[in-house]
Amino acid sequence: MEIIINLNTLFSENLRQVLLQAFVVGLLTAICAAILGVPLVLKRYSMIGDGLSHMGFSALAIAAVLGVSQENTMYVTMILVVAAAIILLLLSESGKIKGDAAIAMLSTGAVAAGYIIYCLAGIGAGDVCSSLFGSAILALDGGDVTLSVVLAVGVILVFVLLFSKIFAVTFDTAFARSAGTHVSFYNILIAVLTAVTIVVGMKMIGSIMISALTVFPPLTAMRVCKRFKSVIILSAVISAVCFILGLLFAAVVEFEFSRIGVVSLPVGPCVVAFNALAFLLTAGIQKTAHALMRKRVTAKAN
Repeated sequence: MEIIINLNTLFSENLRQVLLQAFVVGLLTAICAAILGVPLVLKRYSMIGDGLSHMGFSALAIAAVLGVSQENTMYVTMILVVAAAIILLLLSESGKIKGDAAIAMLSTGAVAAGYIIYCLAGIGAGDVCSSLFGSAILALDGGDVTLSVVLAVGVILVFVLLFSKIFAVTFDTAFARSAGTHVSFYNILIAVLTAVTIVVGMKMIGSIMISALTVFPPLTAMRVCKRFKSVIILSAVISAVCFILGLLFAAVVEFEFSRIGVVSLPVGPCVVAFNALAFLLTAGIQKTAHALMRKRVTAKAN
């Protein structure tokens, strides 16, 4: 295996514009996923992102079978994934099905249904893989970019404007309800915003990969910060940096094998890999720091 650094993507006039579009959409998506992931993780409901991302795969399959054009695919997936988010929250709050069970049912059922639909439609394995793990940087078109930017900016604005309410329902549901806050509404709102973020990021990051962006950055930030606002800010920064590194890695680095030739990686797995690396690095530093602190305390005691 030989690793090739191909800088043509960065300097090519045609590819530079496409790369810039992918950068803007992906960066906004990564930030949205990271800030929404903090309340989801703290409420022990982080797997909702996984369930909705699996539903996104099924929605893409339905759109493909219906013959929906590429520029309209996002509208179909948006409707189905947002509807799934609302149903999921209502089922969980009704108490008839526990949250983790509802998410597990949605995740496995949606993937199975999606793959069956793809098979019945005679769609190739390459299309299935691109739906699951993200497609090439060149997959984004002008319509996708505009709609994605508008939706992502909208998600960030709603989160910022309703920050105090989200903080309240995240940490003390009983107090928030006693203070007159409509807790169910804000829980559904968080789920809907998460669904919108997942739909925005599915094409480039992948329907399976996008849910990782709601988990890794918040958990990494929580290793460093303790305050809610600090965790959100650091989570957004970590997610943004990991996306940039993943995008550049996917755009520039290629692998050459003697049997299959040159292979380039999609953006989604590269972004998730850098997020996982950041988490492991932070966890290792934290563990080492705690070990050194214990040694110092023991030395002083002796």
